[in-house]
Amino acid sequence: MPTPTARTLFVSDIHLGTRDCQAALLASLLRRVRPERLYLVGDIVDLIAMQKRAVLPPDQQRLAARLLRLARGGCEIIYIPGNHDAALRRLCGLRVHRVRIERRAIHVTADGRRLLVSHGDEFDTHVRIAPWMLALGDGMHQFVLALNRWCNRARGLFGLPYWSLASALKRRVGAAQRYVAQFEQAALHQAAREGLDGYVGGHIHKAGFRERNGVLYCNDGDWVEHCTALLETPDGRLQLIDWRGAVIAREPVVERVARPDEVVPATAEPAARGC
Repeated sequence: MPTPTARTLFVSDIHLGTRDCQAALLASLLRRVRPERLYLVGDIVDLIAMQKRAVLPPDQQRLAARLLRLARGGCEIIYIPGNHDAALRRLCGLRVHRVRIERRAIHVTADGRRLLVSHGDEFDTHVRIAPWMLALGDGMHQFVLALNRWCNRARGLFGLPYWSLASALKRRVGAAQRYVAQFEQAALHQAAREGLDGYVGGHIHKAGFRERNGVLYCNDGDWVEHCTALLETPDGRLQLIDWRGAVIAREPVVERVARPDEVVPATAEPAARGC
């Protein structure tokens, strides 16, 4: 399979320290794709889950070591903590083992577009879902992830590749689709409000592109269900790739809309600059 050439790679929601982390698949991708710059867009280490039970098998330890080797080898790595590794936000502005930790970032693509990069949990308060539904959804999500593990163990016995049962089930749940749509709206509003060309994030475990009024939304997915990443090519084009490096989606063609006097409704407060 051809290996994509990467100027930049965005990955999020790895959830190191849990049983659901697909560390071996991400390591497989990083053997195929060698980016010049790597954004770790939150929930890389699941510090919340590790307070109850820490799971760090050899494949997760090898992945962590590979990331550090990338940094030592000259790859610029920017770590933007999410809600599951929020304790690391106190380190924003520091460089640890050649990894720069930031609350958020503005990424400039090779073709000159400016993209807001954040984990995305700052938009949670703007998603109108009843608290009891969120709690129920979280419980069901954990159950589905357990089914996902067993499903793929069985597939492995028959030599079949990874397949996301969790993703297939969520596509059929209306409440999950409404949550994703509202999250995308909030992210698009925030990027437009700041006069930027687009947004890159994770958090909701739903990879995809969306465009509105010349502003591009990109979600790089996760590494517990979808096993996807967002890749920027040397000419600045954005693609979603899977753990094998195969392109599964390309950004839509966006006609840049001049917005000198446009006032965008503020559905999300500006993300904090710095810590």
